[in-house]
Amino acid sequence: MRYQISGKQIDIGDALQTHVKEELGSAVQKYAERPTDAQVIFSKSGHEYVCEATVHLSTGLTAAAKAHATEIYAAFDNCCEKMEKQLRRYKRRLKDHHKERAEPVELLGASSYVLQSQGEAEGEEPETLQPMIIAEMQTKIASLSVGEAVMQMELSGAPVLVFKKEGAAGVNVVYRREDGNIGWIDPGS
Repeated sequence: MRYQISGKQIDIGDALQTHVKEELGSAVQKYAERPTDAQVIFSKSGHEYVCEATVHLSTGLTAAAKAHATEIYAAFDNCCEKMEKQLRRYKRRLKDHHKERAEPVELLGASSYVLQSQGEAEGEEPETLQPMIIAEMQTKIASLSVGEAVMQMELSGAPVLVFKKEGAAGVNVVYRREDGNIGWIDPGS
């Protein structure tokens, strides 16, 4: 597994990098057969250290975890525990489905945009109805089953996941509802 360990405006020493590789490697190897790469980013927020970890699996799914603590090693250990818990749930769900994915997830290219919020005071009309694009990026849309999309959304900690439903044309969306349940938008039905 390839590791990319970095710090935002803080120095990451060799001892911490070794600790991250050993601990994260052993946690991920327990539950994922062929992880491809891991990205771990440390930063400081006020008096606390923040650790964000993302692990890409060979199936095409991605697991992400984030934790914070007053010490940098404790922040990583908390993050590693969250990652291990997610991967344990992922593996349990794979066993529950009684099927193995034979091929990696198919990814389709798409454009992703960040739009500027209007920032207008309530009750005022905006000058124009066209939003201003402040960032443009390329993203990938995975071809997944609905169950895999829900699993991917939970693994990544995202509130929404856009995906192409396997065996169907068009784009689907799964999202976390305010009542805690998962919603699924299928424009094909």
